[in-house]
Formats: sequence, structure tokens, C-alpha cells
Amino acid sequence: MCGRFASFRDAQDLADELAIAELAEDARLLEPSWNIAPTDPVRIVVERPSRDTGAVTRSMRVARWGLVPSWAKDPGIGARMINARSESLTDKPAFARPFATRRCLVVANGYYEWRKLAGGGRGAKQAYWIHPAEGRTAAFAGLYEFWRDPARAGDDPGRWLVTATVITRAAAGKLELIHDRTPAVLPPDAWDPWLDPGTGVQEAGALLRAPGMPLTTAPVGAAVGSVRNDGPGLIEPDPLPLDPEPVLL
Repeated sequence: MCGRFASFRDAQDLADELAIAELAEDARLLEPSWNIAPTDPVRIVVERPSRDTGAVTRSMRVARWGLVPSWAKDPGIGARMINARSESLTDKPAFARPFATRRCLVVANGYYEWRKLAGGGRGAKQAYWIHPAEGRTAAFAGLYEFWRDPARAGDDPGRWLVTATVITRAAAGKLELIHDRTPAVLPPDAWDPWLDPGTGVQEAGALLRAPGMPLTTAPVGAAVGSVRNDGPGLIEPDPLPLDPEPVLL
């Protein structure tokens, strides 16, 4: 699964790279974070028809990490829906409709995963920072949804909650040595078709099965395990990792 990631690039730089036409103010002002946890705000990229012209526009906005289905009674369910397995998207009611109509990119620099260490004692794990090489953007394939708070008035702008989930798939190659799942990190040539509302479910599924963005790894310290910790030091390679045979890509 993907339970922690980092997103610290400047919003305007991201907007330029991803050809964003509309950069929402809350997305522009969102503080960088090296330790994003479930239910935290995240930047997502979406394509939706304009209410004024009907033209499809690519925008960056903020969503809460953890998808809340439109039919949910309360938003608490979102904390259990931070990830969606690519193999069962069409089988799960919470994910099937957004997979068809509300796909997004969850913008990140990279993510963290923990490798269980054999012979290291109960619970011994090594944290890894996993990211594209050369500082490139990690665009996670994601889904987003709108949930309306029934306790708020119809004219209350806060009545709508936007949430998102990160799609995961089976890890391949050396990544499998760290964890059996990995976020679907889409390469740049997949961004346009993934976001395009005209892309069908079959074609979108093929994008998830295609080779993703090449990634590199580095063992890092245990501090990332606490949500209280944040800052660029979290992604610095650990010179004395617990892992006796670090997985390096």
C-alpha cells in the first residue's frame, strides 16, 4: 500500500510541467510536506468541463486523501480508502464510478515504504524513500469524488468535500523486495489519456498495466514513521540503515 508520501515542489512549477490551465488558490498556497499522511490535504490534477463554456479544462485543486463515496453517511470512511487496488477497481462500488468518470493525478515527489527485515526482531522494518530519478514529478494515478455534507445548508460553500485515493498495483522487479504493492506512478505520456474524460475504462485500465515511471530508492531514517515529523531531512539517505542488504535502484 501507499501510506505516506511527500509533495514539496512549487505549485507554479507543477502547473507548468503538467500544463495546468487553472491553478486553484488553495492548491497554490498548500504548504510543502515531506510526510503526507491519510486525511491530509493533497494536490490533485483533474480535467472537467467548464460550467461556463463546457470546454474541458485541466486544473489543480486540493482534495483530502482518503476517498469518501458520494453515498457515504459520513466522511469517516475515507481514512480506510486511501488506496484503491488496480485489479479490482470495476468491482468495488466506491471506485467503479470514479474510475469511469473522475480520474485524477495525485501530485507528489515520491513515497515511502517499509521493508520487513528478516531476523531483525518483531516489527523490525527499514523505511525507504522511493521516487523518480532526477527530481521528476511522481504523478500517482488516482480517483476523486465529491461528498455533500447533509448537515450544511444548500448555499454553504463548505458543504462539498473533495477526496481522492491513490491507485496501487503489484510491485515489479526489485521494488518487490521492499513491498508487494506500489502506487501506479504514471509516465508523462500517460498523463493526457488518463485525465481525458473521453478515455474509456478499458483504455484507462491498460494505462495502469503499462510500465510506469522508472523509480529509484534510498533507505531513510525511522523519523518518517511519526506524523509529527516533517521536513527535507526525512528523505536524506540513512548512512547506517537497519537493512543489512539495502534495496537500491
